[in-house]
Amino acid sequence: QVQLVESGGGLVQAGGSLRLSCAASGRTFDTYSMGWFRQAPGKEREFVAANTWSVRSVYYAYYADSVKGRFTITRGGAKNMVFLHMNSLKPEDTAVYYCAATKYGSSWFKVEEYDYWGQGTQVTVSS
Repeated sequence: QVQLVESGGGLVQAGGSLRLSCAASGRTFDTYSMGWFRQAPGKEREFVAANTWSVRSVYYAYYADSVKGRFTITRGGAKNMVFLHMNSLKPEDTAVYYCAATKYGSSWFKVEEYDYWGQGTQVTVSS
């Protein structure tokens, strides 16, 4: 049974930092692409960052323009852990953050490409 469990959310002041973690279990995820999405109240779920796997066993990182230069996505723990390092946080980063995984999805910025989702972790940035 595949499970994705996020942690690390919380309340932080603007300009602060947080590190979100996603623990994946139920299979080996080293050949999966992993993504982070977020959803603010009243808004659609949106892409934040992705760590994608290629057939050359190389991982690539992609970011939404709104977080580029501030957020970093990394993998660890035998590739079954994914982290989102968030710096220079802004009030508009406030949302529930979700971890997701896809084996064959190629449009890594699209919600519908992902097969597995975590339950989310709340990030609140105060001004």
